[in-house]
Amino acid sequence: MVDQLRNIGMGKRAGLTKAAACLVIGWAGAANAAQEEYAAVSVPLELQPVSERVYYVQGLAGTATEHEGFISNAGFVVTDEGVVVFDSLGTPALAAKALERIRSVTAQPIRKVVVSHYHADHIYGLQVFKEQGAQIIAPAGALDYLASEASKARLEERQNSLYPWVDENTHLVPPDQLIGEPTEFTLGGVEFRLTPLGAAHSSGDLMMLVEPDGVLFSGDMIFEGRVPFVGDADTRVWLAALERMRRLELHALVPGHGPAAAEPNQAIAQTEEYLSYLRATMGAAAEEMEDFASVYERTDWSRFEDMPAFEESNRTNAYNVYLAMEAEALERL
Repeated sequence: MVDQLRNIGMGKRAGLTKAAACLVIGWAGAANAAQEEYAAVSVPLELQPVSERVYYVQGLAGTATEHEGFISNAGFVVTDEGVVVFDSLGTPALAAKALERIRSVTAQPIRKVVVSHYHADHIYGLQVFKEQGAQIIAPAGALDYLASEASKARLEERQNSLYPWVDENTHLVPPDQLIGEPTEFTLGGVEFRLTPLGAAHSSGDLMMLVEPDGVLFSGDMIFEGRVPFVGDADTRVWLAALERMRRLELHALVPGHGPAAAEPNQAIAQTEEYLSYLRATMGAAAEEMEDFASVYERTDWSRFEDMPAFEESNRTNAYNVYLAMEAEALERL
């Protein structure tokens, strides 16, 4: 598939007029200039095609400050009137490298960046695309994160832990448009569907469907092939979002972390199974007012313990869900 798409791209380039070729060179030069403004990155950002117009780069498995911050995915869609980017990676340096990768495929301007959610590993590259004139689109709830002390503290922490790729010039970029209701737009003849998912994984989550290709960008609703990071997520809302995903007719799903899923429903089911199990086991303990340490030790984790990130994430995930289920039990009183 990669070779086929590369051949398509070569054929298109071979047919460029002289003026168009100059435009390509100009845009490539701009991308290189953007790259030079930021610290060099050594991690590979390998461009992976999902369809003829849809691509993504896959972050490496690891914690937030490993691999120069390259732990999450970002994608882009090429149309005849411009590029739509989905998420912007965890450092401006990575975003500048991603822009370079985009310019290896198309000279079209970056029109929009759709942000799945405002977590550090998905947003610190926004300033690079904003400098390109892109409109930043984000889910309702993003402003809650930007107004929080946590957002400021996280940036300060990353300016130390991910220096020089996140430095004193790295700043938070607010959205130009907030999405609170299902929204559709068309660019270059390609239809896009944006669906806000509420405060599920974060204070606000959003997925993007590229209609003609049947490709869904899910953000962190899906961590493909690994235990997800639950944090302070609302697992009730998260599971409802996964149910909505299963109703879609998809050819591929690009998650927030991990490889693109050629069997989207299988990827969705895996995340559903994990979250449902957490809620069932921790919910029963909360109802009986059993202490967390005891219930965690007696819970059978065998179906998940061989998955990547289990050791790093599972106990914290379980504890956060236990606290949430306690709160839900109190709501019912």
